[in-house]
Amino acid sequence: MFSFDTQYRVCYGDTDKMGVVYYGNYPRFYEIGRTDMIREIYKSYRLLEEEDKIFLPARSLHINYHKPAYYDELLTIRTVIKEMPKVKFPLVSEIYNEAGELINEGKVVLAFMDFNTGRPCKIPDQFEEILRERLGE
Repeated sequence: MFSFDTQYRVCYGDTDKMGVVYYGNYPRFYEIGRTDMIREIYKSYRLLEEEDKIFLPARSLHINYHKPAYYDELLTIRTVIKEMPKVKFPLVSEIYNEAGELINEGKVVLAFMDFNTGRPCKIPDQFEEILRERLGE
């Protein structure tokens, strides 16, 4: 298992009139976490598309809401990889509030897709090597 933490401060536009984070924003928070993780350990999404000719559309999303997040709260978005991706890229996202409480968790399954053909493909070799190292395989 490998995990990566990203900090995010809830902005006014993320919330409803009561200052509570709108439920539909959590998938965007997951994306913020995973984009930071991929950039940190491999390369940016932009370079993944331009150099590797790969894009990563979502195939499925599952969310569990435990507690609300609020305006101006500093959240920790933890992105977790539990298994080595092949064509499918399953990721778990955990969101913690400032008190360290787990307030939200989600599972997103992405797919590696060839930019030119639009067909599923395997993870790029260099990315796979990096993840194998991080996962201890």
